[in-house]
Amino acid sequence: MTKFFLVLHVLAAIVAVGPVTVAASMFPPGARRALADPGDQRAAETLRLLHRICRVYAGLGIAVPVLGFATAMSMGVLGDAWLIASMALTGIAAAVLLALVLPRQEELLEAVEAAAGADTTAEATGAGGATGAGGTTETTTDTSTSTGVAANPRATVRLAMFTGIFNLLWATVTILMIVRPGSTTGA
Repeated sequence: MTKFFLVLHVLAAIVAVGPVTVAASMFPPGARRALADPGDQRAAETLRLLHRICRVYAGLGIAVPVLGFATAMSMGVLGDAWLIASMALTGIAAAVLLALVLPRQEELLEAVEAAAGADTTAEATGAGGATGAGGTTETTTDTSTSTGVAANPRATVRLAMFTGIFNLLWATVTILMIVRPGSTTGA
């Protein structure tokens, strides 16, 4: 039964956590491109897809610690320091994903959609703004006020930092799972 749980645990980690780490890493540069060119529908669609991958696979990722716990119980290693450290790091990684990465992705996605909507409105009105006193054209497509700080390019840098922390935590857990300090298997 141990091998069965171990195989499921490893497959769940590959199938669930792998896509989240890749999609989350691709999101900040994609957001920068989409914010730089609000009219680029493909960039906005890519962001929506990347965010959906992160959300869906984060939900599926709950199988990883559940199967890991079942594997550890069957191996009798629940009290080992490497496993306790792995479980703690997994919890921290989940918290980073749920509290820092996914909400910031949503904010940036809203900013991109607001910018695209403002760009579409500007194209529909013609010159991209309203004519003010004296015949000057005023631009009315300021998305930073409607979407808060998300339109700020620094938001993508912060998101990249939180994504990097998430990925580093998962890499550390993976190393602990392979090396298993104090293991008697000789690994």
